Amino acid sequence: MRYYFILITAICFILNSCSTQNSFPQENEEIVYKSENLVVTKLSDHIYEHTSYLQTDDFGKVPCNGMIVVDKNEAIILDTPTDAKSSVELIQFVSDELNSKINAVAATHFHEDCLGGLDEFHDRNVPSYANQMTIDLLKNQTQNIPQNGFENELTLKVGDKNIWVNYFGEGHTKDNVVAYFPDEKALFGGCLIKEMNASKGYLGDSNESEWPATVSKIKAKYPEIQLVIPGHGERGGMKLLDYTIQLFKR
Repeated sequence: MRYYFILITAICFILNSCSTQNSFPQENEEIVYKSENLVVTKLSDHIYEHTSYLQTDDFGKVPCNGMIVVDKNEAIILDTPTDAKSSVELIQFVSDELNSKINAVAATHFHEDCLGGLDEFHDRNVPSYANQMTIDLLKNQTQNIPQNGFENELTLKVGDKNIWVNYFGEGHTKDNVVAYFPDEKALFGGCLIKEMNASKGYLGDSNESEWPATVSKIKAKYPEIQLVIPGHGERGGMKLLDYTIQLFKR
């Protein structure tokens, strides 16, 4: 009987180790700002998740995620909140609570849920960046257009640290990019990456056939990923990339 108890304990330990392997520490997670429009969650000393809301016809009120990276009283914003009001709140939070200057904001694709508040940053002289394809797709718009385009890779500086913004191919949209913070092995996947057990979601501008290959390229480029923030839903680890690949292979 004692043998079986030891065996079961060992199996449980192995399974638990596998499930937590490469997972981002969660003990320091804390909601540090919350209003009707915006929630900011501290994930580490350098990483925050911001969540705002978009009212849609097909999916109702949808929570939309972005990432903040801070170092030495500087900040980079990855995707704006969904509208002007929530973006003003985020800008004030970074300034007042994090005591940081926003160096830049980068949008991961051309949809409203990731650049709906961009002009609020422009009004405060914060430079904005996006894939050149994103800018081209917005050429007929009159507002919230990123100022600076790049082709395949962009490096943004925050304090003494770098954030890499990369284009790997089509998926949720033809222009979607992701951002990687190597110091903490953290990926902001935007809408290219799905939360666990998510549906395929909005596919109006997607390329389903290319989507799995695009995400596979991210895995190959950054095999050490520990934290993944998707565009919508719960954050996780590398399993979110695996789930996204399998979802669009079906």
